[in-house]
Amino acid sequence: MKKLILASNSPRRKELLDLLKLDYEIITSDVEEIIDENIPFEDVVMDLAFQKAAGVFRSNKDRVVLGFDTLVLLEGELLGKPKSEEDAKQMLRKLSGKTHFVITGCAIISNRLSKSFYEKTRVTFIELSDKEIEDYVSSKEPMDKAGAYAIQGLGSKFIQSVNGDFFTVMGLPVSKLYQELKQLELL
Repeated sequence: MKKLILASNSPRRKELLDLLKLDYEIITSDVEEIIDENIPFEDVVMDLAFQKAAGVFRSNKDRVVLGFDTLVLLEGELLGKPKSEEDAKQMLRKLSGKTHFVITGCAIISNRLSKSFYEKTRVTFIELSDKEIEDYVSSKEPMDKAGAYAIQGLGSKFIQSVNGDFFTVMGLPVSKLYQELKQLELL
């Protein structure tokens, strides 16, 4: 039996977790994400990651479950996944020429521990033209991404700078997770 469970269906998270050469399987939870708007965004993202991991852990109590959630924060506003192409265009217009934060929360749950943490990375966009936004949205890449862009995909050409862990922006802070798993003797 595999020791770890990744409580995420994200192909990007799977790709990043594979970098750690861990024995794991993917089991996703259909928990309804509940956001407590009265707590700091860093706590929100850790809580959402915990909700996802806990949803899977309930039926896998003999395993270690990893949960993640990523939020894009621009000037105090959360930018989730776009609900439509027009929503994606509006998000990209907001991000154009500005700096925002990407926060990824992580939760590790087992029958002997429960730990949550986060990483926060600052990302700056170049100024985007309406045509660039139109072309990018027509590629469909932004449609299932928080903030309506993929830093590792076609959206990479819009990134002026990244200050922090690049992989946090992709949804899984590889180094921080590795350090935590090592400290918890789960590697």
